[in-house]
Amino acid sequence: MGLLFHDHLHDEFGTWPLAYIPYGGADFGEIAAVARQVGDGDDGDFYRAWVETGDRLVAEAESCATAGHDDSARELFLRASAYYATAYHPLYGSPVDPRLIAAFDKQVAAFDAGLAIGDTPVKAARIPFEDTTLPGYLMPAPGHENSVRPLIVFTNGYDATITDMYFASAVAALRRGYHCLLFDGPGQGEMLYKQKMPMRPDWEVVVRAVIDHATASPIVDPERIVLSGWSLGGYLAPRAASGEHRLAAVVADPGQWSVAAGTRALGAAFGLSPEVLDDPFSMSAQDADTIMAAVQSDPSLRWKIVARGFWVNGVSDIRELFAEMNAYTLDEVGERISCPVVVTAAESDALARGAGTFVDRLGDKVTLIPFIDAEGAGGHCEMGNRTLLNRRVLDRLDELLARTP
Repeated sequence: MGLLFHDHLHDEFGTWPLAYIPYGGADFGEIAAVARQVGDGDDGDFYRAWVETGDRLVAEAESCATAGHDDSARELFLRASAYYATAYHPLYGSPVDPRLIAAFDKQVAAFDAGLAIGDTPVKAARIPFEDTTLPGYLMPAPGHENSVRPLIVFTNGYDATITDMYFASAVAALRRGYHCLLFDGPGQGEMLYKQKMPMRPDWEVVVRAVIDHATASPIVDPERIVLSGWSLGGYLAPRAASGEHRLAAVVADPGQWSVAAGTRALGAAFGLSPEVLDDPFSMSAQDADTIMAAVQSDPSLRWKIVARGFWVNGVSDIRELFAEMNAYTLDEVGERISCPVVVTAAESDALARGAGTFVDRLGDKVTLIPFIDAEGAGGHCEMGNRTLLNRRVLDRLDELLARTP
């Protein structure tokens, strides 16, 4: 039994929205009600409970909109989008489960419907990128819709979506007076689910297209653009800053200098030699089978490595995954970062263990912000106390940008 849900993975996924409560993305009673409905059920029961809750909120939102209660309608549509986004995490994997697509389509529709309500509606945009387009939303700070302001561009990691970034980060930044731009890149959200585009390590190429799009807007101050990444974005954002120098600052939550180092540590724990870790395709069939047997026997590892890792990276076996992960390091490019770097390090977040490398390699450019378990912020991406994370990071950005009222 976890905090609310019986199944460990269901609890991990189902309690994410607790972090969104201060920003209108969830209500504790609704999450607890979903948990009771799921009970000892399977992934299908988890999916249905969340989707049914989202459907109920959308129906109520439509009734409120018809009655002219716009504030209530907006709130309900947006909260429904977060519940739809929660529904399909256990269904990750290739081939794509049609239920995932159905919930994602409902999520986007509810999110767009909520953003369309208000004095200054926000519309989805398409950001030109190579031979396709990325979905994005440029959101002006309330009360400053026509003013030139600093912009924070938010980038995701392995498994969150634009909806998650909105509640986890953007609402707090918008309240602080920052314009915000949210987007899905390769391996994320729509780009993975519907366009089948896998993740890539050279995030500077992705962000260059996003900054081109942002600077075309008359309300964006081109001298005060921040890039903020969470989870795997704690690698992707600084990687982007190593090659995109129009950024005034970058945030890595948590700071990950080398994702490859974590993968190599996993391989070493299974007895793989440095030579095999350098060239994963030389891994013996016996070693590959041993690793996969251990992965398949652990539901959490199976989801992270097979359902998510293989799918997001567009690979089909452990050798390919290890080889792909070797490219996710700042070792050859990190020193090219020219802007200030804000790095978070939560006490019990395994991905934050290498955050201090940023200080070692970049020195005074780095502000390292620790978070501890005693604050309720020691977990991955400080999800137990997201308001503390947002307050400390935004305070530092205010200082770095010397933002005027």
